[in-house]
Amino acid sequence: MRRDVEPDPARSAASTAPRVPRVASVAAAAQHRFSKESQPVIRLVEGLGVEGDAHLGATVQHRSRVRRDPTQPNLRQVHLLPGELFEEVLGAGHRVLPGELGENVTTSGVDLLALPTGTVLLLGDVAEVVVTGLRNPCRQIDDFQGGLLRQVLSRDADGAVVPRAGVMGVVRRGGEVRPGGPVVVVLPDGPHRPLEPV
Repeated sequence: MRRDVEPDPARSAASTAPRVPRVASVAAAAQHRFSKESQPVIRLVEGLGVEGDAHLGATVQHRSRVRRDPTQPNLRQVHLLPGELFEEVLGAGHRVLPGELGENVTTSGVDLLALPTGTVLLLGDVAEVVVTGLRNPCRQIDDFQGGLLRQVLSRDADGAVVPRAGVMGVVRRGGEVRPGGPVVVVLPDGPHRPLEPV
């Protein structure tokens, strides 16, 4: 469903100011569906994902991947999305709220898409998520709001399609994550590998 809105120039100007890296929102859904409900807190479980979420598990939980090979490791335990994306798509007439694109954690002030594979995100006081790759956006995004899929894809200098619908990760250390909590980025040692869809 498309929600047509007028962009707010004052909000756009404010969005250019540097932001302190933080958790903007958290969400989960017990059922396999596109959007997740915002929560006051989520609990990450080491090696499994978000407690009570449909994608919790050591092996793949996304239905299409389960059909292909249910023994694959679950590299998509936690979906993180930069909240700045909502401001970008608003300019194209799409009003999207946290959790509506299926993410578990919406961040602010973190360039998630620029992180290398293996980056550790410290969320809140103790939780740790290792970034495994990019979320590969699918046509369900257009089913949610017509034309939105085009807004979450871009092209690099070579013309290759670059997904911008967030990153996926696995839980290295469990703990509670709440809106307003800090996000600390710990880059991996050695040569950095750019993120690829997982």
